Amino acid sequence: MRAPYGLNILDNCLTCPNRQDHIFCNLSLQAGQRLNDIKSTAVYPKGAMLFIEGQQPRGVFVLCTGKVKLSTTSREGKTIITKISDAGDVLGLNAVISNHPYEVTAEMMEPGQANFIPRDSLLQLLREFPEAALRVAQQLSRNYYTAYEEIRTLGLATSPSEKFAKLLLSWSTKSTQNDGSSQLRLTLTHEEIGEIIGTTRETVSRLFSEFRKKQLVQIKGATLVIRSRPALEKIVQS
Repeated sequence: MRAPYGLNILDNCLTCPNRQDHIFCNLSLQAGQRLNDIKSTAVYPKGAMLFIEGQQPRGVFVLCTGKVKLSTTSREGKTIITKISDAGDVLGLNAVISNHPYEVTAEMMEPGQANFIPRDSLLQLLREFPEAALRVAQQLSRNYYTAYEEIRTLGLATSPSEKFAKLLLSWSTKSTQNDGSSQLRLTLTHEEIGEIIGTTRETVSRLFSEFRKKQLVQIKGATLVIRSRPALEKIVQS
C-alpha cells in the first residue's frame, strides 16, 4: 500500500519482508499474529515526536522504516543524542517495562512508519508468550550495551578528535569494503553530531575539515566516505 512521502506501508507484521532480521518481529506464527492484532500502524513526517522525555509510558513504538533520534536534555538546555534508531528497534521499551517516564525524546529524522503497541496490551502479550518475553529481554540487553558504549565514548575519550573517530568507526561497521573504506548517507547536521559526541557545532565543523585534510574522510553531497578504518583506529588507540 502506497502512503505519503513515497513510503510503502507494511500493515501486516506476518508478511513483512524484514521480520526475520529484527529481534522483536521474528516471532512464531501464533505470537506474531497476536502482535499484529494489538498494534496500530501510522506514518510519521520528519520532525514528528513519538514521545517526549518525562512523559508517562503509554506504549512502545516498533520502527518499521525511517530513522529516529533519541535525545535527552538537561535543565540548562544542553541536549545529548543517545542513539539513532533504525528499522526494527523497539522504542520506549525501558520505560514501559519499568513503568517509569520515558527517559528520552524520540523524534523522526525522516519520514517513516512505526507500529504502536499500548502498554497493557504489550504486557499481556509477554504473559501469554514466553518467546516474546525473551525477545524483550534481548532488546533490553541491546539497549544496555548501547548505553554502555555511549558512556565509554563520552566519558573515556580524551579529545573531541577521538570521540569523532569513534563515531565514524561505529558508522562504518556495516559497510566496510576490502580496502578499509566505507560510505554512508549523512543525515545528521553538524549540530546533531555535536550532540552525540558532547561538543559544539563549530568543533564538529573543524573536525570534518581536519579529517578531510588528512584524507580520512571525503564528503560528496549527502554521502560521507570514510576512507580508512585503520587510520581512524590509530586515532582512537593513541
